[in-house]
Amino acid sequence: MGFCVRCWMAFVKHRTKFRLAAFVALSVMATLALPAAAAIASPGARPPSRDPTIAFVPLDDRPVTYQLPIMLGAIAGQPVLSPPRDMLGNYLHPGDGEAILGWLRSNQTTDASAVVASSDMLAYGGLVAARVPGPSAADAFVRLRALGRLRAERAIPFVGVFGTIMRLAPTGVPALGPAATYYATGQTVDDIQAYANLPDPPLTEGDRARAARLRADIGPALDVYLATRARDLAVDEWALQMAADGGYDRIVLGQDDAGPVGLHLKDVTALKATVQRFGLGSRASIEPGADELGMVMLARVFARNVAWTPTVAVTYSRPDGGTTIDRLEYVPIDTTIGRIIDACGAKRVPQSADIALYVRVPDTGDEDERAFEGRLADDVAQGRSVAVADLSFLQGDVGPAQQELTQALIARGIAGNIDAFASWNTDANTIGTALPEAIAAGAGRRAGRYDPRAHAQFMLDRYADDYAFHQFVRPQLNAALRAHGIDTTLLLPEIAAQTSDDDRAALWRHAVALLHDIYPQYADAGLTITLPWDRTFETQIDVRLTPATKH
Repeated sequence: MGFCVRCWMAFVKHRTKFRLAAFVALSVMATLALPAAAAIASPGARPPSRDPTIAFVPLDDRPVTYQLPIMLGAIAGQPVLSPPRDMLGNYLHPGDGEAILGWLRSNQTTDASAVVASSDMLAYGGLVAARVPGPSAADAFVRLRALGRLRAERAIPFVGVFGTIMRLAPTGVPALGPAATYYATGQTVDDIQAYANLPDPPLTEGDRARAARLRADIGPALDVYLATRARDLAVDEWALQMAADGGYDRIVLGQDDAGPVGLHLKDVTALKATVQRFGLGSRASIEPGADELGMVMLARVFARNVAWTPTVAVTYSRPDGGTTIDRLEYVPIDTTIGRIIDACGAKRVPQSADIALYVRVPDTGDEDERAFEGRLADDVAQGRSVAVADLSFLQGDVGPAQQELTQALIARGIAGNIDAFASWNTDANTIGTALPEAIAAGAGRRAGRYDPRAHAQFMLDRYADDYAFHQFVRPQLNAALRAHGIDTTLLLPEIAAQTSDDDRAALWRHAVALLHDIYPQYADAGLTITLPWDRTFETQIDVRLTPATKH
């Protein structure tokens, strides 16, 4: 990946002036390009079609960001249309924002009841591309403005945008294959992450001395990193102004992996101030998370299209469960959950809710665990919509504690009777998968378009992925690769192909066993398992079920 370090260093030096100047200049352009907010069709101007479709631009082509949102639409009976996969790029190869805009303008999306789009994909080519030099802020402004114009030209009932606030660590890859000329690899990535995690400004003499040492060790790559952060902040601020000018109905900005201390806090503060300055109120939110944001925004559309405001009651596995803090997030999980509920277009209530969200947290004692599982089982027995988010992975390594709840759901015979299950990555990712699934099911039932087989396929995918892959298969793959000194974050083609074969052979057995135990009414109609990116962090499972033959 080539870039001009000198140019980026100049950008860093003058980034504040650049951001303000671009903001002012492009604000004028936006005012000329867009009609006044009052002149834009209101969200209720055009009723959704009988079988509403939604045009969706994903964050990238990973299963959690691309495959799962489409599967949610199938559950709800609201088809989710996405650009051709080759437009979305793959891992270190960015997507094509211009081509995607062309797809959004095409006849394929003419009758969409809503557009839900990733600003990172349109602006840069995806999440990984948002962390490196590439398109300029001005290029990004032009693309986001084009999306706002499309909303006005077609009188689209709802346009939702989701973006990310750049995480603290660069994408960690070894200097080989497509990353051979990457601006930050190996120790440089670790050093940048250490620098970014320091208090800003440094609070102690020790912090200042460490920052100076790290800056000297990192060299020009640090300036590239800081310039990329500055560009992304300018673009996020511009996206908020686009929403204020009427280009988008709602915008959510998620803070990608970052804890309670670090460089990101200034960005979050600046963006919150921008929300206030433009008077966006409930039309914008700043919250932890990244991968789940597309599903969260789609859940809002599913519910909106059936005129439903879901209510959600939260139950933790221990009384103080809401105070748990994910090390990759900057607020307690109860705050994160509340913001996700709101972003989904739902309302939190203490009890008697449309959806009972059960959240298992680490360090739950045996007595609390039994009570938690009992309450969950009672709600299922009474026919309530139950969503389960198991956050026990926050404890660290895989093991019995992280497997217990899934095994209990299977043993109790209710794993296939709950409406949602998720148990992997950050707490925002997990909640932001489980709750949208339950909302998709509820919206489908209310509209008479619910697809139980699509729902079972989504659920089996979650059990096979979040439980079987991450608890059993992935640790085995990683151990085998590391025994040969292979970095699992980027695999060369031959190794990637062999590892994908190993993944399929091991995970297929788990998936078929889970299908037998959880959904005996269905049979496997074709189970495809791959590693979608050349690494072991995620797997893709294409589940196809057919009614089981009765004997």
